[in-house]
Amino acid sequence: MASASASLKHGLSLWCPEPPALRRAPQRSSIGLGSFRRSYAAAAFDNENREFVIVGGGNSAGYAARTFVEHGMADGRLCIVSKEAHAPYERPALTKGYLFPLDKKPARLPGFHTCVGSGGERQTAEWYKEKGIEMLYEDPVTSIDIDKQTLTTDSGKLLKYGSLIIATGCTASRFPEKIGGNLPGVHYIRDVADANSLISSWEKAKKLVVVGGGYIGMEVAAAAVAWKLDTTIIFPENHLLQRLFTPSLAQRYEEFYKDNGVKFMKGASIKHLEAGSDGHVCSVKLEDGSMIEADAVVIGIGAKPAVGPFERVGLNSSVGGIQVDSQFRTKIPGIFAIGDVAAFPLKMYDRIARVEHVDHARRSAQHCAKSILTAQTHIYDYLPYFYSRVFEYEGSPRKLWWQFFGDNVGEAIEVGSFDPKIATFWVDSGKLKGVLLESGNPEEFQLLPKLARSQPTVDTTKLRNASSVEEALEIVQQSL
Repeated sequence: MASASASLKHGLSLWCPEPPALRRAPQRSSIGLGSFRRSYAAAAFDNENREFVIVGGGNSAGYAARTFVEHGMADGRLCIVSKEAHAPYERPALTKGYLFPLDKKPARLPGFHTCVGSGGERQTAEWYKEKGIEMLYEDPVTSIDIDKQTLTTDSGKLLKYGSLIIATGCTASRFPEKIGGNLPGVHYIRDVADANSLISSWEKAKKLVVVGGGYIGMEVAAAAVAWKLDTTIIFPENHLLQRLFTPSLAQRYEEFYKDNGVKFMKGASIKHLEAGSDGHVCSVKLEDGSMIEADAVVIGIGAKPAVGPFERVGLNSSVGGIQVDSQFRTKIPGIFAIGDVAAFPLKMYDRIARVEHVDHARRSAQHCAKSILTAQTHIYDYLPYFYSRVFEYEGSPRKLWWQFFGDNVGEAIEVGSFDPKIATFWVDSGKLKGVLLESGNPEEFQLLPKLARSQPTVDTTKLRNASSVEEALEIVQQSL
């Protein structure tokens, strides 16, 4: 089946010319690597001076910290300032394994601290202590003085930095309070505390409404099936994950969810959330006047870059976030931004992008840290990658796991029946631009980034006539 598809709207499809200010010669941080002697760096933790400061305690911070350690530049030199109570962890777990029922072996800390998600060492709070990295927990930065190179935290701590990496990620988009967005029983998921609150709610709940048909909505609803909750997904679009899935592909997933008891209300707009006599959310009222009972509601309607006090560093008005160049340098010497919050040049598609995904969080952190600590000058050449894994709990009739690489532009050609697997190929002007595969084997998944990066010319007639996913992959592989 073939269909047209708009380009990916996940913070990475908007075009924006690279500002002239970012086309400049490589800069060194305002305080050189040799300017702090070892004895001074160790003593600096007794006052406000820090050679390197990372603001944010998510995936990017954990992977950047590992890179600093690998280059021998962490001990007594690096400080991480976080609003979280925990050392950096692999955030995708919060809407996947963390939400499994207690009898289904749910994920729990310290099991998913960075960098286990990429096969690396588990960096617990003790790891940071052992490496001489100063960690400031539950003390977010509230202001910055760019001229004085100082940060002020919520507790009033003053930090003077040499090089600053902004890794603040995103915050969940929320419903306004006036329509019930802050009612007890209404949940948003961005950190462990949010996930714990949701689990406590589910232990008492019977009817769940999930607002949003994207990644969060699909993953939360899949986990709710394991809790045997009466689950309804509500979203205004015509089908699931509209920014990526074709209508035909979305229908396959929707049918699978329905077979597992999940109900859908598509093309629906919410008027407000209603509270019962106890003040707890009790129902969702739609614009058409209909009501859906709910004793728990999860809002998964996207996220906003957490630019916080860093607006003066320079924002991108098209994709949001902090504008950086291909080394993650902002327009302010010595200040960098990485991960979800960074608007960076996406080289292979010649546009500015902001990518909310753990793969980019990891890679951008490592690239930025290396550019600060070494003579690295090659630019960041990222290949967009998204994935999801759902229904992976014990006893699930089937586990779903899809991966997508590239760009979903041009004609979409679908091959396979979803049972056991399905693939979608996006072809534009005869060239393969993107590919999505559900339930592939390791070798097939490893092929996808090679195809998306190479963008081979493919025979679309042969591809449409392929009798299986395996045959289709062989056709496009022969084009490499």
